[in-house]
Amino acid sequence: MATMDVVPDGDRLTVTLWGELDLGSRRLLPELYDMLTLSGGGIDLRLDAVGFCDCSGLNALLDLRSRAVDQGKTVTVRSCGVAVERLLDLTGTRELFADTGRPESPASPAAPDTDPPEKNGQDLRAEVAQLRRAMQTRPTIDLARGILMASFGLSPEAAWNVLVRTSQNTNTKLHDLAHDLVGSVHGSTLPEQVQQQLAAAVAGASGDAAAHPAGGAAEDWD
Repeated sequence: MATMDVVPDGDRLTVTLWGELDLGSRRLLPELYDMLTLSGGGIDLRLDAVGFCDCSGLNALLDLRSRAVDQGKTVTVRSCGVAVERLLDLTGTRELFADTGRPESPASPAAPDTDPPEKNGQDLRAEVAQLRRAMQTRPTIDLARGILMASFGLSPEAAWNVLVRTSQNTNTKLHDLAHDLVGSVHGSTLPEQVQQQLAAAVAGASGDAAAHPAGGAAEDWD
């Protein structure tokens, strides 16, 4: 279960999280929403001590960011460990939590806004589209993870690791791999390389290669 610590930093709040960001992390959202409301500019997250993060955890972060956008504030990931960094990269959501810099103080001269309104509108539409794509792919990824859990008796974390490892070893985007896995249940065939890497990842995750030989595990997805 994730826990957190909060430190004020000017008009923002720095929130440090420990533990695992999974389905249970949604219990933190009401408190994070309250912190966001109390902050002047938003929340900066430090996720270095988060050892595991899945799509449910990312969903919670995206929900927090969406609430911040509604309030004209920001949520940034100031630092993170391998688990969070890998998920942000695989889902293409890293830029949504990028630190674009603090606004200048009132005493400092404001830089002139040279960007035309059309460009600002295009940037906003691109950001909304990116957020929408990330939210649309999460159900497919969660479904693929459920298929692996049911097919091979894996834990949620082990099934997630199988997806990530197979994605990396086949140079396939995570959401594309999840889509192909879901499709294989309905009769489509996975590429041979994906079958082999999936079998190897399942064997490694289960800790018993004999229970899931490479050929047998791959045949399950034909």
